[in-house]
Parts: sequence; C-alpha cells; structure tokens
Amino acid sequence: MMRLASMLAALASLGLGSVASAQQPVRVGVLEDMSGYYADITGFGSALAARMAVEDFGGKVLGRPIEVLTGDHQNKADIGSSIARRWYESDKVGLVTGLGNSAVALAVRAIAASRGQIDVVASGAVSDLTGKACSPTGFHWTYDSYSLAKTTARAVVLSGGKSWFFLTANYAYGHAAQRESTRFVEEAGGTVKGSVLMPPNTADFSSFLLQAQGSKAQVIGIAAAGSDMSNIVKQAGEFGLVAGGQNMAGLVVFITDVNALGLKAAQGLYLTEAFYWDLDDRTRAWSNRFFAERRVMPTMAQAGVYGAVLHYLKAVQAAGTDDPRSVAVKMHELPVDDFWSRGVKIREDGRVMRPMHLFQVKDPSDSKAPWDYYRLVSTVTAEEAFRPMVEGECPYVGR
Repeated sequence: MMRLASMLAALASLGLGSVASAQQPVRVGVLEDMSGYYADITGFGSALAARMAVEDFGGKVLGRPIEVLTGDHQNKADIGSSIARRWYESDKVGLVTGLGNSAVALAVRAIAASRGQIDVVASGAVSDLTGKACSPTGFHWTYDSYSLAKTTARAVVLSGGKSWFFLTANYAYGHAAQRESTRFVEEAGGTVKGSVLMPPNTADFSSFLLQAQGSKAQVIGIAAAGSDMSNIVKQAGEFGLVAGGQNMAGLVVFITDVNALGLKAAQGLYLTEAFYWDLDDRTRAWSNRFFAERRVMPTMAQAGVYGAVLHYLKAVQAAGTDDPRSVAVKMHELPVDDFWSRGVKIREDGRVMRPMHLFQVKDPSDSKAPWDYYRLVSTVTAEEAFRPMVEGECPYVGR
C-alpha cells in the first residue's frame, strides 16, 4: 500500500482530480451496453443495481445528493471513451462503472488513469485490467477472464474432457479467455486441437460449428459472451454436436443466458460465476427486490455494479471528500461488505479478492421453481481462482 499511496500523492501534485463544492451532487456513471448483445447481462439492469445501491446508502453522501448517470457505449471503444471523457471532465462524475465490454473497459481505464479518476470495472472480464493496464485509481470488481477460465477449464478436464476446440469471439475478452483457458487445459493434462475466430454479434455460426465438429474434440470451449454464447449453444444443438458426443463449456455464462436457452438446451453445462441469486438468504432478498423491477433475476455483472457503487459511496463518506485520490485510498483500505460480499479485500493492483463458484446447469426435472437453474459443484477461494499479483506485471506494484 505504500507504493499505491505514493503514486496517488504524485497525482495530487499534478493537480489531477477535483473536490466538488458542497452544492454539487456526487455523480456516478454506469456505462454499459444498453441495446446490443450484452444488454441482457448488463444494460438497464446495471443501472437499476446502481440506483438500488444509492437507495440503500441513503441517497446522500457528505450532505450532498447522489446522482446516477447512464450511458450506452454500444460495444464501441470510441463511443465509450467519448462518454467517459465527457463525464469526467464536464459532468464531474466521480466514478465510472459497469464497462461490460473489455475493449471499452480498457479504453476507459486509459482515460481514467491519465486523469487520476476512478473507474471500477464490474462487468468487463479481461484480466489485463489488473496487469499491464492496471491503475492506482482503477479496480476490477466481480470476475475476470483468468478466474473464469481457470475454474471451468480445470474442472472439465479433470472430469474427462481432455481435448478442446475453441470458438473464440474476435475481441479482447475472447482472445484473453482462449489464451488463459489453453493454459489451464494443458496444465491439467488436456490438449487443444484448434480454434476459430468469430466476429461478434453473428447470427449464423454454422461454418464455425462445422469446424468444431470436424475437430473431434471432446469439449467445445465457447470464448464468447451474451447473445453470441447463447446462439452458439442453440445452434450446436441443432447441428447435433452434443448428441454426437461433444460437450460445451461456456467460459463466461450468465443466468440470463441460461434463461434464454432453457434448461433442456443448457442442462449439464459447467460454468463459473461470482454470484448466484439463490446462494443464501441475503442474495435471495436482494435479488427479489431486483426481480420486482426487472422481472428477471440479476446477473453477476449487475450484482457487481451494486457492490461497486455502494463501496465507492462508503469510501467517499470515510474520506470526507470525493477527491478521487483520497477516495481510491479508502476503497483499498475498506473491506467490501454488501449483501453478497463479506469482509472481502482489495489487492494493491485493484483486484477484488472474492471466491468463485463452479456450477452445473440443472436437468429440467431437478428444477423446482422459476430461475432454479444451478447446482453448486464447488467454491474456489479467491487466492486459488485469481491470478497471483506477481504474474500480472502491474507496472506500479512492487516497484
């Protein structure tokens, strides 16, 4: 923490950041895909989660009202960057969160880091956010490509799925997921027989699925998210891949994906999540509040936005200011405590160290109620799930 504090002090000497007057609201910005292929897993549900956090905090901090701004990055890094830049510079937004597209998250991280502003990536997955793109005022909140790949790939290989073929979305998350999954497949004794890159937001995956089928790999690893992931699983069923003996492994799967697929199509799928609505009484209570508004259960990305906003507001209160340098220090110092996180620590590189859960999608006959989709297989500690900080090569840690 000494290194982190000195870097934040250096930002202060450059005059970065601002202390808003007592009359100005404290603003947080939720920047998500509101209309595209990530909208169901992030979108307006993330905005709702942020407003719930503000409500639960009391609506004010340091005697000032709290406002939530929302923006649609449209899965385009230039649009996301433009919104974030305007929010930081003109609208005096103290926190930008959500960022459920890794290319957008990396672009916004660069802007926030250069200005000494706070960004909390609650929805994006690429693990570079705590590696080469880390920042003293940047945080990676919910999950990342490393933890998802490690937990899922190892479990599938150890259960007998030794040979893999990857269907990989041609963007930052897809590349990271394939790279990290390949490592853990091979470390567990498996092999990778090939892969194919796919453009995002594709309607017809038939040519890619034929390549996967022709590989004869036991496991088809899906390094894609949102509606792309769901469509791949649906079309794989139509092509008879599963009936032919190949299994599907989703490297980032959300409960809304399973809902869209239906249990008949998704049954047996292994997946890793940081959050599930039915884990305990507190997750059920919060999720039912969310459901009353959205008529769907929350994803781990949306739960992450809630936690990120609540923790930021607690840090502003504890710091006695919304100056980003001071707030970032408090965010590192305070344990993360909300309806699904208890005493969770934040590492110096910005990684929130929470446990990850390996689930298997239930057979339709085992589901007892709507949204009763997962069977908990195991819980993996944060230290086991996430990349060791020394491997991330965060440029300001330990130097």
